[in-house]
Order: sequence, then C-alpha cells, then structure tokens
Amino acid sequence: MPLIKVQSSINNINDNQVQNLLTTLSAKLAKHLGKPESYVMTAFEQNINMTFAGTFEPVCYVEIKSIGTMSPTQTKAMSQDFCDEINQQLGVDSNRIYIEFADAKGAMWGWNGSTF
Repeated sequence: MPLIKVQSSINNINDNQVQNLLTTLSAKLAKHLGKPESYVMTAFEQNINMTFAGTFEPVCYVEIKSIGTMSPTQTKAMSQDFCDEINQQLGVDSNRIYIEFADAKGAMWGWNGSTF
C-alpha cells in the first residue's frame, strides 16, 4: 500500500510529464521498499499555492506512506532519489522540496473492503 503524493506550485506541467513522473516514482518507491508495484499508488497535484523560505519560487511537498517501518537508511536514500528525480523532471531545486515519511499500521489503512 505504499503511497507517494507530490504537490507542487508549478502550474504548466503537461499530462505526459505527469504520467512519466508518476510512473517513475511508482517503480522507484516499490524498489526502495521491497514491495510489489501492484500495491503502489501515486498522486500529483499542481498549481498549489505554496511558499518556501518566504518566496513563491517553484516548490514541492511530497508525502510517502507505507505499512511497516521505514528505516533511516531507507528514508535517506529515498529523499536523495526522489529529490533528484523531481529536480530532473520538474526543475524544482532539491533544496525546495520537503518530503514527509510516515509509517502506517495495517489496521489503519483500508483496501478492497478490508484493511491490511
């Protein structure tokens, strides 16, 4: 059930760019967590009113949630990988990207009419 959700202040991203970014992030998240990609969900929201360091320069906020425990080694590697990918594909500087990592309990995540 891993989820990666990207919110960005950028407003001119075309559908092909979004699909490419989400496809890449999905595969990378599955690999980092050692989980089947068939359970990974991705989401992207653009044109969000956001500031960082008091400016309106391009910025991203990323949420990564997964059942289980992500280790500090995993989160550090994911932070590097996802910041690099977002920078490369969207042009947002890595120092203008925040990533929130959240471990979820299986009973607190629903799917297919039940919980994990």
